[in-house]
Amino acid sequence: MFTLNCKGKLLTINKPIVMGILNINEDSFYSGNRYTANGELLLRAQQMIADGAAILDIGGQSTRPGSEVISADEELARVIPAIASIHKIFPETIISVDTFYAKVAKEAVQAGASIINDISAGSLDEELIDTVASLNVPYILMHMQGTPQTMQNHPQYENVCREVLDFLIQKIALLKSKGIKDIIIDPGFGFGKTATHNFTLLNNLGLFKMPGLPVLLGVSRKGFIYRTLGTDAEEALNGTTVLNTIGLINGADILRVHDVKQAAEAIRLTSAIDPC
Repeated sequence: MFTLNCKGKLLTINKPIVMGILNINEDSFYSGNRYTANGELLLRAQQMIADGAAILDIGGQSTRPGSEVISADEELARVIPAIASIHKIFPETIISVDTFYAKVAKEAVQAGASIINDISAGSLDEELIDTVASLNVPYILMHMQGTPQTMQNHPQYENVCREVLDFLIQKIALLKSKGIKDIIIDPGFGFGKTATHNFTLLNNLGLFKMPGLPVLLGVSRKGFIYRTLGTDAEEALNGTTVLNTIGLINGADILRVHDVKQAAEAIRLTSAIDPC
């Protein structure tokens, strides 16, 4: 069991939970999860909460392979109104902000977010880690080889599980030295990994329980799913559910998904299995 202090709200993870993805941009790889109108966003947030999302993850910047970087100010203009609106209407819902900018992290927490989800492990803004420490909120630590613009240019590892785990362990030590108490780890599926790397990580997900921290699985509708199936992101829901189920069996604590209902059902069914 894990307990995270989200600005005074205790998030207890005694069984796997769902994080629903809300993208406030027009460039995310899955077209079914791009929102620009506030009313549409709020309706989707309401549905995700009803379907069982424990966390809503709001991001203003696409980090798909080859995506274009936007400034912190542009990201702020996208995410702060969304966070403020969701926090006002659904005050009990825990909100995370998907950002690698210290400025965005700080203002997002002021607007109602209470978790920082950073794809860069602090590598894209040198002020981010100290900012998270000062905010005293949970931090999602993710592994990425390269940047979103370069990460899929021939990613290579001698041993992907060992290298990703070693990276995370070293970063965890740094975060703790800075005073960050609540840490969630994410192996970074699709972020500087080939399909083979991703499947190897999934098959060995239990290794990432070693640090004794919650493990986030973020495979929803990603390219290695739909390319393996010969489809596209719009047709990758069933494949996502299959891999989420495997991830749950292998120890995932948080499923970060576009489709909350199906993920919640996977959790209910895998939780009903009585191990021999």
